[in-house]
Amino acid sequence: MDCLRFSKSLSIASISSACFSDKTLINKNGLLLKAKLNNESDPLLQAAAKAASLRFQETHRPEPLFVDPYAGCFVAPNVEMAMKKYSHHYCLATKFIDDKLLRTVNHIDGLKQVVLLTDGMDTRPYRLNWPNSTIIYDISPERIFKNSAKKLEGVGAKIPRSCLYLHVPLESSNIHEVLHSKGFNGNRPSIWAIQGLPVTTLASFEEILLLISSLAMKGCFCLGELPAWLTETEIGNKSTTKKWMEKLFMSNGFRVEMVSYSEVAGSLGKELAPGYYKNILFVAEQLRYSDVQMENYRREFERVEEEADEEGFEEL
Repeated sequence: MDCLRFSKSLSIASISSACFSDKTLINKNGLLLKAKLNNESDPLLQAAAKAASLRFQETHRPEPLFVDPYAGCFVAPNVEMAMKKYSHHYCLATKFIDDKLLRTVNHIDGLKQVVLLTDGMDTRPYRLNWPNSTIIYDISPERIFKNSAKKLEGVGAKIPRSCLYLHVPLESSNIHEVLHSKGFNGNRPSIWAIQGLPVTTLASFEEILLLISSLAMKGCFCLGELPAWLTETEIGNKSTTKKWMEKLFMSNGFRVEMVSYSEVAGSLGKELAPGYYKNILFVAEQLRYSDVQMENYRREFERVEEEADEEGFEEL
């Protein structure tokens, strides 16, 4: 099925559900047949399980970058353990995102809103030491999340006390409204992290940036990984990719910085695995006001104008 034929007018939810619904279209002799996905044929489930397997293997290395005590419930009992001396790009990115999230929520006053855009098997809500009163939103494919939630409950995973964990199905027709209905406030600080979220087209990623730009306050951060193929630039051409990233993010109100995996590895005293990696690690800062901030400023401006008109009338 060609997922690249959808127009930009479609939401990320409609693009995702069209490409990876519970019943996938299979072309056979020119006929489109519906086939219900199972664990072996579900690409989203397989990708999420692969990432969980990498976290599981990292956890059991002699000197792990991080410890994910829950990743094991997502992997097969006979998973092959690759205890090489190199650190996998994905695990380095996971460590980088973990640290950035915790540093930010602990050092920005009033930051209680964390939005994770994930593959449905993200264990950060359970394994990270979140400050009191943190509200964590997970945007991910619903069927993957529900299955994962049952497995996590089965191994006793719990959210830190006084924190709140809310799921927003990626398939929602209006993610913006669902977040608001669950209490997200665009007039309060937030931080957004993307890792593992199914991104099928450039248009779908632009929808994600538009969503974040409309909801995140000025000065908020968005970080994570995006598929390298989105850039449509020559693989390994850092200069061209950097210009493409800056143009894409700036057009949506963000100042972006690409983060080098090798520099992350060096800062942690690790050796980066050789070879090309399919993702780009980044940190972006919101330069615009959120929709709620803009609406508040508009109302305040109108109020000041009205009061000025009334004062002028009284003087006459």
